Amino acid sequence: MTTTTTALAPVPVRPSPASPSSAPSSLGPLALFTVLLGAALPLVDFFIVNVALPTIDRELAAGPAVLELVVAGYGVAYAVLLVLGGRLGDMFGRRRLFLWGMAAFGLTSLACGLAPDAGTLVAARVAQGAASALMLPQVLATIQASTAGERRAKAMGLYGATAGLAGVAGQILGGVLVAADLAGTGWRSIFLVNVPVVLLGLLLAARSVPESRSERPAPVDVPGTLLLALSLLTLLVPLTEGRAAGWPLWTWVSLGAFPFVALAFFLVERRADRAGRVPLVPPSMFAVASMRRGLPPIVPFSVNFGGYMFVLAVALQQGLGKGAVAAGMTLVPMALAYFGASLAGPKLIGRWGGRVAVAGSLIQATGFLVLVGVVWREWPELGFGALLPAMVLTGLGQGLQLPVLMRIVLSEVPAERAGVGSGVMVTAQQAALGLGVATLGTLFLGLAEGVGMRGALVWTVLVQVAVAGVTGLLSLRLPREVV
Repeated sequence: MTTTTTALAPVPVRPSPASPSSAPSSLGPLALFTVLLGAALPLVDFFIVNVALPTIDRELAAGPAVLELVVAGYGVAYAVLLVLGGRLGDMFGRRRLFLWGMAAFGLTSLACGLAPDAGTLVAARVAQGAASALMLPQVLATIQASTAGERRAKAMGLYGATAGLAGVAGQILGGVLVAADLAGTGWRSIFLVNVPVVLLGLLLAARSVPESRSERPAPVDVPGTLLLALSLLTLLVPLTEGRAAGWPLWTWVSLGAFPFVALAFFLVERRADRAGRVPLVPPSMFAVASMRRGLPPIVPFSVNFGGYMFVLAVALQQGLGKGAVAAGMTLVPMALAYFGASLAGPKLIGRWGGRVAVAGSLIQATGFLVLVGVVWREWPELGFGALLPAMVLTGLGQGLQLPVLMRIVLSEVPAERAGVGSGVMVTAQQAALGLGVATLGTLFLGLAEGVGMRGALVWTVLVQVAVAGVTGLLSLRLPREVV
């Protein structure tokens, strides 16, 4: 990490050959597979609980407010600590933090699977989110520090594909595991399945993943870390818990405090940056053109993605009465379309650059509109075949956006700031995912009480069409050529 306040140049900056973070030929296929496995686990577990919530509610008598915490506790802890996780990787070594984070993720997953009551499950989910925040930033930082040129572009494309596909796969896998009731474990299997996967990941990581760290790591920015945590907590917790708790006074006080805490965070970080220290989120990072242009579209995209997956799970299970497997299988066409678009992405980016993301937003919006028409016409006899076109279009649109946006954001970030850059991007993505579940989920559930599930789904998805339009407009600023 650099300790000067010089603005970052808006072009790629390579570390010197002697830098321990420069090893462009050291990330082999097995190591890439291993770090992508580590990237998939936290994102799978963010979404995997969506289809298991009804079963958890029945078995643990959790109630709506506690169920919200099962989702939000993980997401908030994850988002709050991601940038700190990236900073710690810069300091102590990204491979080391990846191993620590993955081991902690396995232990906390075991704790979730063995939780005797709802309160213990919430606590274990918070700890699981914290473990994810240690592990995930190391993935992007390792890719940035250990690859270059075409190999980096391919690795970033695969990361983007993994990031989106993991969310869809999480809900599919969750439905299958809950229905399979392996050895009588029921919903617990969605957490216990992580344990053998983590053991495999630890073995592979110890053998294949190269070590890298910043040449001049900066100390932890304690004021910045606390203010970032407080900013995200004052926003996400009341939005997530407000509806289920009946919007008590504390939720409005918290939301009212959010803009002031966020402003304090910005001022403290800018002051540290100008004083020659290295803050948690250096404002100078946004002097990098790829970060400044690529990060804004990721926010509305992720809001849409997180909200869509949550709302669809509730609508399919509670509105249409589908079982966990049927609800999960409905998403298979979307997952396949996303994967196909992600594979085509690198070639399309090479020819069309950032315009691929603009096209993706239009295709996604079209998929949403098709869904609105089908829901209005077919409800409640809404089957797999009727949903198929909407699912395919939505998956194609998403697959043409997220991998492109992620690649652009980090394309010009200096390798010595890989941990900070990846932490900032993933924090924005994760906070937006949580915001999508909170806002669009609250809108949907609130409307359902008045106009029923069909009307609620139609109006919520129409809002998502508008959000997709915002993503497309912001994507117009993306470069025509992507390095």
